[in-house]
Order: sequence, then C-alpha cells, then structure tokens
Amino acid sequence: MDRVYNFSAGPATLPEEVLQRAREEMLDWHGSGMSVMEMSHRSKWFEEIIKQAEADLRELMNIPSNYKVLFLQGGAWTQFAMVPLNLMKKGKADYVNSGYWSKKAIGEARKFGKVNVVASSEDANFSYIPELYPETFSKDADYFYITTNNTIYGTRYTKLPDTGNVPLVADMSSNILSEVYDVTKFGLIFAGAQKNMGPAGVVVVIVREDLIAEVNPEVPTMLQYKVHAENNSLFNTPPCYSIYVCGLVFQWLKKLGGVPEMQKINEEKAKILYDFIDNSNMFKGTAKKEDRSLMNVTFITGNKDLDAKFVKEAEEHGLVNLKGHRSVGGMRASIYNAMPVEGVKKLVEFMKEFEARNKIEV
Repeated sequence: MDRVYNFSAGPATLPEEVLQRAREEMLDWHGSGMSVMEMSHRSKWFEEIIKQAEADLRELMNIPSNYKVLFLQGGAWTQFAMVPLNLMKKGKADYVNSGYWSKKAIGEARKFGKVNVVASSEDANFSYIPELYPETFSKDADYFYITTNNTIYGTRYTKLPDTGNVPLVADMSSNILSEVYDVTKFGLIFAGAQKNMGPAGVVVVIVREDLIAEVNPEVPTMLQYKVHAENNSLFNTPPCYSIYVCGLVFQWLKKLGGVPEMQKINEEKAKILYDFIDNSNMFKGTAKKEDRSLMNVTFITGNKDLDAKFVKEAEEHGLVNLKGHRSVGGMRASIYNAMPVEGVKKLVEFMKEFEARNKIEV
C-alpha cells in the first residue's frame, strides 16, 4: 500500500527521510550491534545521541547558554502541573484562556496557587485569540502563561504579550520549530514531541536557569526541573527511542535550511489551503482570519452529513485523519512541518472536485 497523506493532529506525520533512516538503523545503530531501543541510557552511544539532539535543537532555535534543554516524560499534561510546582514561588500566575489545552492548564495550576485569567475567547468557542490589555496583568505574578497555537480551534498568537519582568511561559506543543521565535522572550517553553518533533513519549522543556535554581523540597523529585537539569535529562531512564527520532528530525530540519526556511514552507502550505477555503462556495474556515494557525486548518461545510461524506471520501483518496475535533466539528487539516506541499495541493484538488460533485447539497 502506498503511504497516505496523514493530516492527524497528533501523533502526526513524520518526514519520510527520517523514517527511512530509522529503519536503516533499527537493528544496528552506528556499529553498536543493537537498536537504540535496546541500548542503555547510560551507554556512550545514547549519551552521543542525546547530546547531539540537544546541540541541534539549540542551533535550530538559537537557544542561549543560560537556558536548560530537557527531554522529559509525561507529555504536556504533566507540564500543566510541573510549571506551577516549580515556578509558582509567590503563589500567583496569569493565564490566557484561548482553548481546550489552556483551560486544562488553568485547572491544574489552580491546585497550587491563585490563577488570574487575564483574557478568554471562550465566548466564541475559542475561534480567535483574545485581545490582551497590560493593565489587567498582575505585576507580581510568578509567570504569564499562553498556548502559542491552539490545535483544536486552528488559532495562533501572531504577536507575543509584553509581560515586562514577569516570565512568559508557553505551551508550544503544536507549533514548535514551525516558525521563528526569540527564545529570550520566554522564561520557559515546553512542547510535546508528537506533532512537530518526533513520536509520542517525550516532551521538550526549554527553561531559563535562574527560574529553577531553587525549588520547594516538597515537590516530588521526578517533578523538579532542577533535578532533571542537573542530570542532563538522565536522572531516570528517558524515552530513548523518541529522543533518537527527535534528533533525526532536527537533522532533517537543519538540512532543509532551519526554522526560517521551514516557516516559509509552512506559510506557503497554509496560503494554498486558506486561499481555496476563502474562495469556496462550500467550505468555510472557523477561525478568525487574523488569528489563523499555520499548523491546524479548521473548516466546515455547514452540513454535518456533508462533512462526514467529505471525511469518508477523502480517506478513500489517501487523505486521512481529516475529521475535526468534536468541539468544533467539520474538518481539520493538520499541516505540520513534515506534511509536504504536495500533500496540501492534493487535499485542495480533492476539495475542488468534491465541491463540484456536491453543489446541490450546499
């Protein structure tokens, strides 16, 4: 069977070149005589893998030396708790509620301190990024929390809030490495790997050293950033194979020209799809135009039966995982870094053909 174009929101498509390389090295990684799945995380081989992965990520994102790069387990859900456990020193933080995942993060943070929700777009089912007004920010907050890209609703921040001396914390799970960010604008960035970096099982944390210099000793050992930083992400057995594949993706990105070049490709892909939707008589976007995501394109026909027919027939044409999240409905095309331009063009071709065949049902 030929490979399909996988528009899943995550776990998502991986670069074919990376999958080929992983296959070639499956049984014998660089003369070690074993798979990365089998080798000890204390071995010289895995030490080489994790060090190279960190070095390449630092290069790709221009991460300063006063930031730690951690490869951890537990996904973004664990980070919803780890962030307040480690950073909430005075017991107060500002959050922006821009979608499902920020709402979950707010719920976790409230277990550990006071949460000030400075803005929300829940009134319109999170179809836009709320306007932020500095006068609503807490000057004495421990940190200010945002979700840079909202996977379910197809929105993203096109400009970052100016939080002054309050550290900006960002969940970048669905758009890390897709566009250029100045890491120095953030106190902490975290991202689950399974959308733009690699397979599920590892979450990357990029955190400024001064923010984790001290931690309440009552915080469980495995939930202390300081412990993982001091042990170079090797305090316990990490998700070795997931880290290895992330490293291959980082190398693939570097060959491509890095994040600036990747951003150009992502903007091209998004434009192809949004331009068609905007000129279609059948399909309509669900996100406010100025806040549209480069990674997750959400759209509907306005007819649930027609939506279901579209998803079914698209799958028959090798365009899979296009069903939208239940809270939005319709369709969602996740066009992460590894989705080639050709895949987006094939999707648009099918959308044109589907619209032509189903005009009577619109």
